[in-house]
Amino acid sequence: MKRAALYLRVSKHDQTIDNQRIELEKVAAAKGWKIVSVFKDEGISGSFGQGVRSQYDAMLKSGVRAQHDVVMAWDVSRLSRSLAELVTTLDELHALGIDLYLHQQAIDTTTPAGKAMFQMCGVFAEFERGILSERVKAGLNRARSEGKVLGRPFKVANIKAILNDREEGKTIRQIATEQNLSVGKVHNMLKANGLFRK
Repeated sequence: MKRAALYLRVSKHDQTIDNQRIELEKVAAAKGWKIVSVFKDEGISGSFGQGVRSQYDAMLKSGVRAQHDVVMAWDVSRLSRSLAELVTTLDELHALGIDLYLHQQAIDTTTPAGKAMFQMCGVFAEFERGILSERVKAGLNRARSEGKVLGRPFKVANIKAILNDREEGKTIRQIATEQNLSVGKVHNMLKANGLFRK
């Protein structure tokens, strides 16, 4: 008999999780699964991921401790609003040998068809990440072609202060901390001005 964990979530405090719970309890009974834990995030948006939804985190930790075999949720939006984040969660669950049941989408990874659907979700998530990456690159290339300088602009006074600090013997790390810059950025600036020394 599979041990099931219910994950229930509503975005607003005046909404109820009872409808989700009742329906999932019926499914568990029909499949012969025993509900061993119920995790409830009430009044928390699905756009928040791990670290904000305490019961979501608890559900994943419970899985790490092998306290359930399948996670049941009303629908995909209860777990995540992002396909990429959902697939990451599914990968974590599957690495632990935990299956997923999503009622509204009829996804049940305890079955071969459900496993195939999960793999297709992974393909679409990778496709989504690729499209986003291409859009970002296209935007940066367009900005460069228009002559825009990308990144945080330096003031001439800041550059002079950095060069003076280095000539006075300050380390790159000290300069970076004082100027609120990365060590790499200070390093590159000093190298371009012939003041880099190990």
